[in-house]
Amino acid sequence: MSQSLLVTKRDGRKENINLDKIHRVINWAAEGLSNVSVSQVELRSHIQFYDGIKTSDIHETIIKAAADLISIEAPDYQYLAARLAVLHLRKKAYGKFEPPKLYDHVLRLVKMGKYDKHLLEDYSFEEFVKMDSFINHCRDMNFSYAAVKQLEGKYLAQNRVTGDIYESAQFLYMLVAACLFSSYPPINRLDYVRRFYDAVSTFKISLPTPIMSGVRTPTRQFSSCVLIECGDSLDSINATSSAILKYVSQRAGIGINAGRIRAIGSPIRGGEAFHTGCIPFYKHFQTAVKSCSQGGVRGGAATLFYPIWHLEVESLLVLKNNRGVDTNRVRYMDYGVQINKLMYQRLVNDENITLFSPSEVPGLYDAFFADQEKFEKLYYKYEQDANIRKISIKAVELFSLMMQERASTGRIYVQNVDHCNTHSPFDTKVAPIRQSNLCLEIMLPTKPIENIQKDNGEIALCTLSALNLGAIENLDDFEELTMLTVRALDALLDYQYYPIPSAKHGAIGRRTLGVGVINYAYYLAKNGVRYSDGSANNLTHRTFEALQYYLLKASNKLARERGACPLFNETTYSQGILPIDTYKKDLDSIVSEPLHYDWEELRNNIKQSGLRNSTLSALMPSETSSQISNATNGIEPPRGQVSIKASKDGILRQVVPESVRLHNAYEFLWDMPSNDGYIHLVGVMQKFIDQSISANTNYDPSRFPNGKVPMKQLLKDLLTAYKFGVKTLYYQNTRDGAKEIQEDIQVNSQEDCESDACKI
Repeated sequence: MSQSLLVTKRDGRKENINLDKIHRVINWAAEGLSNVSVSQVELRSHIQFYDGIKTSDIHETIIKAAADLISIEAPDYQYLAARLAVLHLRKKAYGKFEPPKLYDHVLRLVKMGKYDKHLLEDYSFEEFVKMDSFINHCRDMNFSYAAVKQLEGKYLAQNRVTGDIYESAQFLYMLVAACLFSSYPPINRLDYVRRFYDAVSTFKISLPTPIMSGVRTPTRQFSSCVLIECGDSLDSINATSSAILKYVSQRAGIGINAGRIRAIGSPIRGGEAFHTGCIPFYKHFQTAVKSCSQGGVRGGAATLFYPIWHLEVESLLVLKNNRGVDTNRVRYMDYGVQINKLMYQRLVNDENITLFSPSEVPGLYDAFFADQEKFEKLYYKYEQDANIRKISIKAVELFSLMMQERASTGRIYVQNVDHCNTHSPFDTKVAPIRQSNLCLEIMLPTKPIENIQKDNGEIALCTLSALNLGAIENLDDFEELTMLTVRALDALLDYQYYPIPSAKHGAIGRRTLGVGVINYAYYLAKNGVRYSDGSANNLTHRTFEALQYYLLKASNKLARERGACPLFNETTYSQGILPIDTYKKDLDSIVSEPLHYDWEELRNNIKQSGLRNSTLSALMPSETSSQISNATNGIEPPRGQVSIKASKDGILRQVVPESVRLHNAYEFLWDMPSNDGYIHLVGVMQKFIDQSISANTNYDPSRFPNGKVPMKQLLKDLLTAYKFGVKTLYYQNTRDGAKEIQEDIQVNSQEDCESDACKI
């Protein structure tokens, strides 16, 4: 390439291109990396240069050229591209590669309105100097390219209109730590800040989107999940819509429980009018969800829940279906269908399910969650009452319609409400679980709200985080990581702002946390076990026992220091009941691992001092936050050595950890022969997890006759999940190229459900 090619500098001056400088930058980025070629990056970059090109565009061209070379054979290009991207990012943020001093940086961004002014009030200049000494900016070089692009797109302080970036990752991590521990006594808080900073910046602790993007800014709402229950009145419906709007605008994912809303044709005001049914109000909620873009961080999203025995269920199950017209479809929310043992028994026994409007069967809706024995008695009673409006439908037809829609949309979810309450940290007599959240892992008590300005009802909030299984050397490493995580998230509950009184009431009263894991697939691979063959069952049992044990231990210790949560008496923990007491005993048939920790001592300590937090664990998807840590998603098997995800910056490629050394150790999603092994593992995890798990089912139609997934296979997997105590099922993934599911809903459910999975 001719040296006469001109480039345009940031200040507008033009000068000859300096290829030596470009060569030095790429050489710097390639240092210490394996199987990368500087000349290959240069060759791909040069052909895209043109006369007058901006220096910033040259940098972006080089980054893209390196990113395009990421492959199974040469995974280190993801780090070469990342280092180039970090260099570019810092130049945009600071005008140079070297970051400024922490105090100067905070002072500048507080004046710009990008950082919370309380940072300068809570910490002295001397403390900022000390925190600056904790920061290791070299850790920016440990990110993968996908991580840097996610940071730049979603998390770093910026002007989302102009695209200006104001910080780099290590400042983000340090200031999150500083904010979360700002209420601690000055004598020891910097020690907590340092330890937490080290844990998050070395990817041992993974933080969710609301915390990464929000903590340190003037916006003080960081709960990942908001659960809102709607009553059967116009006041409650309007209050629910207003609450959705408030929380969607502040980065939260929404769970809506709309199961109480009466069915179409129900009498209003003693028969003065007929009710329009659920769909118009679902549309109302959808409008609220989609009215805000969450500041460009992520789009508004919600999952709406209703019982499978609702009179309108046949219409509700098809709301996401692309067929039909807008008047009978509500496509831009997802749906959770609520089921219990009686409904499954009707399926297995080839019987009918009777549908009711909740408003016409007093006590049935509440008993559905709180008291299974009472629910069955009321259900039989109302079935035999000729004066009550009802519809009877074959259970296999109803379940098949649900599974057909789950297969075609991937986003009709399942909540087993009896498991959610019998294996729960809450006393169902006073705090039943009636819904979940956007991603089906949060299980918290809610009560319908009537007015968002008043403390009535209960909106549930949960604050999340995850531990990186790939970064631990020993299960006892959980002790330090859970201590830091519990303290940080608990402090966040007091640090954040609550726009609705009924949300503050629940959050401060229950102090609920949900700590999960990422990098489970890598963890299995490096331990030489697999998802599908049962070899991971005992390791998983040991791992999640340790996780829950240390989380409870950390919360118990914090309770001794700061007091138990005010509503601790509404938990089963207050009665000395632990997750190991209430799990589905069918799990004992697939796990031989004994308990390894002193649960009796822990039980006594909890009874004596309580817990600071009503809940402590939940396994969330962790899609984006896993990418930041260069980890595999949550508990999910990867689809291949290289994951490819679309973003606003184009295609992002990320290679699984240690892809070369562990090439044959990973079990990839579409190599798994069935869902059985995965479902068993989720059941094992659920034994210890006190909330729920975002668990998916996956199908490759090419494995089945005629390239179609049989309905009996879908129903078998559903029953297997129930048998082993799985509380919720999230996405249903179908391999690309899938044809439509077989229309075999006339199967004899008794014959097709004779496997052990159906002995519920």
